[in-house]
Amino acid sequence: MNLNRIVNMVINTVVRRLVNLGISKGVDYASRKGGAKSADPGQSKDARALAKRARQAAKITRRFGR
Repeated sequence: MNLNRIVNMVINTVVRRLVNLGISKGVDYASRKGGAKSADPGQSKDARALAKRARQAAKITRRFGR
């Protein structure tokens, strides 16, 4: 295995984690109380729970895809 492949694997892993972190932060921001001005607190709590379940489902789907 040459150095170029090793560097690419490391870079891909780091980029993948950063993108997932950014997506998670964006979903959390959109589902918070400040994200939707007219939403009541119960609705934003439900949106956060839904986002958490969506992240868990995506994680499980990635595991089965391997």
